Amino acid sequence: MNRFIAFTATLALTLCATAQAASGPARARLDVFAQGLHSLTGKFTQTLTDATGHPGKASSGTLALEAPRQFRWDTTTPYKQTIVADGSRVWLYDPELEQVTVRVQSTEEAHSPLTVLTDLKQMDRDFKVVEQGERDGLVWLRLTSTGKDPQFDYADLGFDANGLARMTFRDQLGAVTDIRFSAWQRNPSIPPATFNFVPPKGADVIGDAPVMQTAPLKN
Repeated sequence: MNRFIAFTATLALTLCATAQAASGPARARLDVFAQGLHSLTGKFTQTLTDATGHPGKASSGTLALEAPRQFRWDTTTPYKQTIVADGSRVWLYDPELEQVTVRVQSTEEAHSPLTVLTDLKQMDRDFKVVEQGERDGLVWLRLTSTGKDPQFDYADLGFDANGLARMTFRDQLGAVTDIRFSAWQRNPSIPPATFNFVPPKGADVIGDAPVMQTAPLKN
């Protein structure tokens, strides 16, 4: 699975401590952005810089979130890839490889820095949240997992006047992922089928998949 899944779907976030909630301009913008939020759609551009400082090619696509545990992440350029968390399993579909990787979605995996935007109480329980001041025209919060075995060093959330504009996180190998968001739509009505993934006919399915019929992938 790719690094985004390692971030949003395989974080071992044991709920073993109470976070220190930040109070400042970035947290205020987060509170406004997340107030009453139960679903969210938008666009993203993502770049991964390896531990030696060499950036890879940018990828872009669309995303959708639905409280409390569902998300969909569709990379459209320069390659296609789909990640769907349906509340019980996380699916990764690679059309080029004609391969689907699936794993059980645990409670801990559902509570990443992105998905907890729909539940700030959960965020404050899972992370230490600290104001980072202003840079690049944004105000920033740093989230550090309070779990025993975190899969990343930190995640930074950057806010402009309209809400969450950027997210960066560094994994434990020193690689940094930078995600820039745009075209947010708050609380849209998202069709349930968005989070219902059925492996396309002929695709190899690897992992903990339920017994099911295959059918063409519907976007």
